Amino acid sequence: MGKPGAYLDIDRVAHKTRPVREAVSDFNDMTIVLSESDQMKQASRCMYCGVAFCQTGVSFGNTRPSGCPLHNLIPEWNDLVYRGLWDEAAERLNMTNPFPEFTGRVCPALCEVACNLGLHQGPTTIKDNERAISDHAWNEGLIQPLPKPDAHAPRVAVVGSGPAGLAVAWELTRLGVQVEVYERQDHPGGLLMYGIPNMKLPKEIVDRRIQLMKDSGVVFHCNCDGTDPDLVKELAQKVDAVILAAGAGEARKLKVPGVDGDGVHFAVDYLTSSTKSVLSGADPEISAKGCDVMVIGGGDTGTDCVATAVRQGARSVHQLELSPAPPKTRRPDNVWPEWPNVRKTDYGQAEAEAILGEDPRLWTSDTEEVLLDDVGKVTGIKVANLDWTSGKPERVPRSEHVLNAQMVLIAMGFTGPRADILKAWDVATMPYRGGVRPNLVQDGGHRAEGALEVPVFVAGDTRNGSSLVVRALADGLLCAKEVAEALKR
Repeated sequence: MGKPGAYLDIDRVAHKTRPVREAVSDFNDMTIVLSESDQMKQASRCMYCGVAFCQTGVSFGNTRPSGCPLHNLIPEWNDLVYRGLWDEAAERLNMTNPFPEFTGRVCPALCEVACNLGLHQGPTTIKDNERAISDHAWNEGLIQPLPKPDAHAPRVAVVGSGPAGLAVAWELTRLGVQVEVYERQDHPGGLLMYGIPNMKLPKEIVDRRIQLMKDSGVVFHCNCDGTDPDLVKELAQKVDAVILAAGAGEARKLKVPGVDGDGVHFAVDYLTSSTKSVLSGADPEISAKGCDVMVIGGGDTGTDCVATAVRQGARSVHQLELSPAPPKTRRPDNVWPEWPNVRKTDYGQAEAEAILGEDPRLWTSDTEEVLLDDVGKVTGIKVANLDWTSGKPERVPRSEHVLNAQMVLIAMGFTGPRADILKAWDVATMPYRGGVRPNLVQDGGHRAEGALEVPVFVAGDTRNGSSLVVRALADGLLCAKEVAEALKR
């Protein structure tokens, strides 16, 4: 698997990104990929591992899992790429991952964290290899529609067209089930379409997959509210099963005075507005142009907000994080192959520092109040510093200070699925970490407890709470198999 000993002579070389000033001038793809010949050299670095942790997808410790949740056959397709057998590599990749064009662009590469080579050197460029295989397959016409299901096959409705919903729809179609997908937005794709900026995931990549699914017989209905009683009644009467894959739509709220002011927005609304403007060419409904922007939250979505605000011409951008700055190297208790809790500078922070002159992150910062003027518009935020010396956050006395802002973006994550959509489908719920989760008929399963005669299943973030695209895909595939088995009875 790979060229024996190649890692001794060949260093890790990952994809590049466009020069910052060029990249922030538009919302086009910021990635510069390697040539196929150079990617083959990188694939050759894959070692003869006794245990290939890159494929495991299990948690070590209490952080993100290490290894691929899809259990991609990584060493096998690395070897095929090294040998120039790109078609065969694509076939092997598609055995486990229906949408490598997505994960090859937006996954945080859990596989590389678990790569044995990464313990002492730069890990194999697994994510770049995956994208290269997928791009080759699309360019060479290897990705073809699935056979359309028989007209008398069982019918399933999928509510939500994000990663889990698309994975469910694709796998059920492959298994011969008729699928119709219902999406509340004006375009299919969910998070992939409107939650991830175009520079990270160009929307033609999403559209290409949606069209292939349509050619495979999947029917998409947009502008459909999954909580609409008429839709619930209609689907309950005409389909054999319903799958709720509407994501984790309940955003975690900032509970401070002034949060309802003019200029405060949830991150997902801001990113959706931006992407819609990029696609339409119109001005965005929510724009950071000329504003001092405060992004509250330090995750991937917060980083996307920082990068978007820079592109829109913000005057300044700061990103507030409750936690202290992580160490630059692993602590002794954060051992491989656990997810490394180390400081990294993502593209958004790097762009803000290059364009605006400073790292936008303000660590150990707790927002106390959003300040408003006489007409309710945001003028700033009051922030206090936190001391984590004791292991938990404690307010530093007399540390309160005011930061100028005309826009505040809340990127604090999600508590879980929206309770209203579960209620609309008579799904029983339980409280969980400030939100709700659906009750399941069986531990580890996907069928939800409920009162409707039609069986209702849950998948992805609607089942598990907010997570990664790759985990939503993996759960969608498992749900599809469970539904297909249930329909045989």
